[in-house]
Amino acid sequence: MTYTAAVSYLYSLQKHGIKLGLDTMTALAGRLGMPQSRYRSLHIAGTNGKGSTAALTAAMFQAGGYRVGLYTSPHLVEFGERIRVDGRMISESDIARLTELIKSISEPDVSPTFFEFTTAMAFQYFAESQVDLAVLEVGLGGRFDATNVVSPLASAITTIALDHQQYLGNTLESVAFEKAGIIKPHVPVILGRLPGEARDTIERIAGERDAPVFCLGRDFQVEGEMPARFKYSGFGMRYDELSCPLLGRHQLENCACAVSLVETSRRDRLAVGESAIREGLREVQWEGRLEIVQRDPLTVLDGAHNPAAAKALADYLRTFRLSNPLSRVILVLAMMRDKDHRGFVECFTGLVDEVVVTQADVTRSATADELLPLVGETWPRARRNARVTGALADARHLARPQDVICVTGSLMLVGEAKASLRGCGLSRLRG
Repeated sequence: MTYTAAVSYLYSLQKHGIKLGLDTMTALAGRLGMPQSRYRSLHIAGTNGKGSTAALTAAMFQAGGYRVGLYTSPHLVEFGERIRVDGRMISESDIARLTELIKSISEPDVSPTFFEFTTAMAFQYFAESQVDLAVLEVGLGGRFDATNVVSPLASAITTIALDHQQYLGNTLESVAFEKAGIIKPHVPVILGRLPGEARDTIERIAGERDAPVFCLGRDFQVEGEMPARFKYSGFGMRYDELSCPLLGRHQLENCACAVSLVETSRRDRLAVGESAIREGLREVQWEGRLEIVQRDPLTVLDGAHNPAAAKALADYLRTFRLSNPLSRVILVLAMMRDKDHRGFVECFTGLVDEVVVTQADVTRSATADELLPLVGETWPRARRNARVTGALADARHLARPQDVICVTGSLMLVGEAKASLRGCGLSRLRG
């Protein structure tokens, strides 16, 4: 099978959409010989911040000399971004080979979704690559997510907020219940700063499973204003003068959860020294989250797509404006149709000066015409341009060198923007 044929096959699986449940994944893993049992793993869920926490955790273990697999989703530009070993993307030839393998063991009686298929691919690739550790980001929820067939050293739940309500429920308690599905008996779980009702739900479930719980703000602490300089304390350790290039105050909490995951892994002989913790935090790369891609004007890509993430982004933009009082903020906005458009947009009231509404080239995307009336309630001069490249050009036309252009509302939009700015192609595989 060629890489082109593999992409076409994977693209055909996307028509299956989302199918929560573990039966298919269990069958696939069994037919592959349970590859996920051949290495140790860490499992990370959360409404927001789970990808950043996974990238941070992987970076510290890699700096400590371990061979590390990292599985995240979605990708931004290239499919291979989802599956990495020591920071390097899976090759096109390995994608083609593993697609053929998993397709052959699926037929004729197992019909995996796109995400189930790619999760099986990641498990197999990590086993073949002989990783010491795989850091796995949950795709959606936790309890019935395809990744939830692993038996990890530790788990983490970074944040709880309303998102994907059609799958996870309409209350914080119901979302927390689904996320808590990754908690395994006697396996430690790290919790970020969660709303009280969500934390109570998770701690109750952890108690039922005799899983030790370690909470940010109670069992470990982070101090600082920004990730560029902060302190961490917990598990009998204290690290001063830590530094991380990821932008936004919210990344402090992701850093803290990642360091805590590293610390809890010591009991399983995966020791990471202080120098590796410092190096991993300092050298981590994680695209599409407050990522600066151009200057004069400053152009920032951020995949925020729900109100909780929008608040974190708005906090960064507010801090930027305080330091640059003559700057204006120009928003390039696109969102998926099933997201809380009003709740997202309201986070930027009084902060944004101009808005260019656009749409990602995926069927789930709200059209620019659908978003414009809502946006126009707050910004009557808002513009629309259905093409992402055109919307970026409109934003640059509006911007002065001292202004900031922020592209946000969807990781699908961020991927298209990155491809446009790089001048490269975009994978047919999206989402």
